[in-house]
Amino acid sequence: MPLSSQTRNVSISLIAVPEVSAAIVYGLHEVFTCVGKVWETLTGEKTSTRLMTPRIVGRTTAPLATTFGATLVADHTMDEKHRSDVVIVGDLNLEAGGSPVGRWREEVEWIKDQYEQGAIICSVCTGSMMLAEAGLLDNREATTHWGARRVFEQCYPQVLLRPERVLVPSGLEHRIITSGGSTSWNELALYLVARFCGDGEARRISKVFLFGDRSDGQLPFAAMARPKQHDDAVIAQCQVWIADHYAVANPVARMAQQSGLGERTFKRRFAGATGYAPLDYVQSLRIEEAKQMLETTDDAIDDIASAVGYDEPNSFRRLFKRTTGIAPNQYRLRFKSVASV
Repeated sequence: MPLSSQTRNVSISLIAVPEVSAAIVYGLHEVFTCVGKVWETLTGEKTSTRLMTPRIVGRTTAPLATTFGATLVADHTMDEKHRSDVVIVGDLNLEAGGSPVGRWREEVEWIKDQYEQGAIICSVCTGSMMLAEAGLLDNREATTHWGARRVFEQCYPQVLLRPERVLVPSGLEHRIITSGGSTSWNELALYLVARFCGDGEARRISKVFLFGDRSDGQLPFAAMARPKQHDDAVIAQCQVWIADHYAVANPVARMAQQSGLGERTFKRRFAGATGYAPLDYVQSLRIEEAKQMLETTDDAIDDIASAVGYDEPNSFRRLFKRTTGIAPNQYRLRFKSVASV
């Protein structure tokens, strides 16, 4: 990686030119801004990961009318002395029959300079044409939108085009990354989050933004909702205890015992404080732990069921599917490979 420190924020520059898709630029900007922040806001789960700092870079900071129809505003110019860790060129819209040759000269020189300083250079869809203009794809594998194949054959025959691929890391240390159609920015974003911030954060971001297969609805992406904030010290102590003992038998009775309250009183106070019935709270903790194990291990599903507190695997499978909308093995297939290329 080009970063000398594994703790400072990852600086990501998004190129602003008239031909670029503002939707992709702003979409990438929002995703990278949320890294390391939004998951705790949604779920209350604390995570430790590097942050990302996206910036939109153009020739000027004046509003830019794009050929896609939206307005794009850069917040930095290329004249500023800034070293990026990552540079991304979004989808580019050329008029019918228009040639990319000789375009974007100032941007091309800036990208080449960033590459020489160690930046990773990326493109989305036809943004690969700007990388080809910079000579960064010469004799390297790359992908682009399938509709741009003829342009590459005519203008950049030296590029080893792989239009069947969605994401193609290439070059020394995979410092050139091209992605396919316009929505492939999702895959590029997850790849970069995984590369700099870890697979776990990539999975969390995929769940926040519902990246991937949505044919089963939203439930597979959902996580345990953040419990209500409260000042009931007895119930708070029970929450701390159950976080480490969710797999015990009769967990609600054990929590009531820990609280020193009668079981009915305990259940009433727990629900009032957290917004969860005690059993729902325990089951949510168990399912979240099972998800983590499915995402990060190859343990057998029956073993995972036992580890989170279910002696009867079929009961676990039914609860898991009711909670997530899909079976445990489907969940594993979907999220274990989120950050893979």
